[in-house]
Amino acid sequence: MKNLEILTREQAAPETQGIFDALKKKVGKVPHLYATIAHSHKGLNALLTLGDNLNGGEFSAKEGEAIALAVGESNACTYCLSAHTAIGKMVGFTEEETVQLRTGAIEDTKLSALTKLAKAITEKNGLPDQALIEEFFAAGYNKAALVELVGHVTKNIFTNYINHIAETTVDFPEVTPLVASNA
Repeated sequence: MKNLEILTREQAAPETQGIFDALKKKVGKVPHLYATIAHSHKGLNALLTLGDNLNGGEFSAKEGEAIALAVGESNACTYCLSAHTAIGKMVGFTEEETVQLRTGAIEDTKLSALTKLAKAITEKNGLPDQALIEEFFAAGYNKAALVELVGHVTKNIFTNYINHIAETTVDFPEVTPLVASNA
């Protein structure tokens, strides 16, 4: 038995079916991640609300994808790396840049500071080296961006962990983590 299986619209709670309908209208399908989180209406709603509240904040769509790729790589989450590589390309990154973002080795100074700090927050349980925070500020980010970065990292850790526990079937072109999982 799977810990969490992918739910169909009919299997989802009535209050969640509207979310399925909205997702299908917005992205053309209900991604397996959301259909898995749908075991909890509150959990799915919380994740989507957090994402909606962070979107349009201090970070552009490209920066949001950069964060997701850095965190997904840190957690070796195949599902999220696959999804955010596809979305990253849709917002203007090349395949090569998506790999660079995952390693923090992108030439763009601002994106480099962002992804290195996102990875450090993830890998050091919220205790990154002060030098990385200073590099983040020196790259032009402000204190509001630092707060929102923690929100983005948290949102992505949530999805990474759900995917690990559920072993969510990837419904995007599959991307393999560059590093082995800690599992």
